[in-house]
Amino acid sequence: MAQVHAADIQDRDGARPLLEALLEKYPTVRHVWADGGYAGELIKWAEERKLELEIVRRSDKPGFHVLPRRWVVERTFGWLGFFRRLSKEYEELLAISKSVLYSALTQRMLQRLTEP
Repeated sequence: MAQVHAADIQDRDGARPLLEALLEKYPTVRHVWADGGYAGELIKWAEERKLELEIVRRSDKPGFHVLPRRWVVERTFGWLGFFRRLSKEYEELLAISKSVLYSALTQRMLQRLTEP
């Protein structure tokens, strides 16, 4: 699932409606990985809904280090970077931005399914 919201909404505040929709559609989901920006009260909120929210923090060590699950998010952002329309916010409506995001992810999925 994905959600697009205005820039004046903090990530952790925008995560609640997304997680609520996720649990409504997929009630068996019990574990979610999240960036450090989602730490704080969101963890308590998730625990009340029997959802384990695991925060994957960045490494303070110099140099490159593979961190569990963090590479998945960074790889996905890398894939989305190939879609020029997602590089800047050109759309006036959030619904259009969300549709473009889903289109980009669908195209990527189809590419992976059709690779020899």
